[in-house]
Amino acid sequence: HVQLVESGGGSVQAGGSLTLSCTASAYTHGSNYMGWFRQAPGKEREGVAAISSGGHNTYYVDSVKGRFTISLGNAANSVTLQMNSLRPEDTAMYYCAVGRAGNPWNTMQAHAMAGCRDFEYWGQGTQVTVS
Repeated sequence: HVQLVESGGGSVQAGGSLTLSCTASAYTHGSNYMGWFRQAPGKEREGVAAISSGGHNTYYVDSVKGRFTISLGNAANSVTLQMNSLRPEDTAMYYCAVGRAGNPWNTMQAHAMAGCRDFEYWGQGTQVTVS
């Protein structure tokens, strides 16, 4: 069973930056991508960014394009999310997730990370608060 551990959340002022990190406890065999989601109180979980296992493909929701950058971490099965120019509307619990085994990148991208159905394993979340 794969466990994901996120870190790097916190509280910042608008315009500030945070870097989120996520590491999987085991080799994510068959998964072609990892991603970050977020959920604000009273709102549905939203896909934020995803990256293919080789790092060649990335996906971002429109609201974070140009501000957030997803990249593979230095450790195996890890991913980071660099968040710059943070806004109050970025306040949410952020979750790391591993793509469903065998599901191709193109299918995930076509779904635009909607409904979380293309992701199989989830972390517990890390809180980001922007004031």
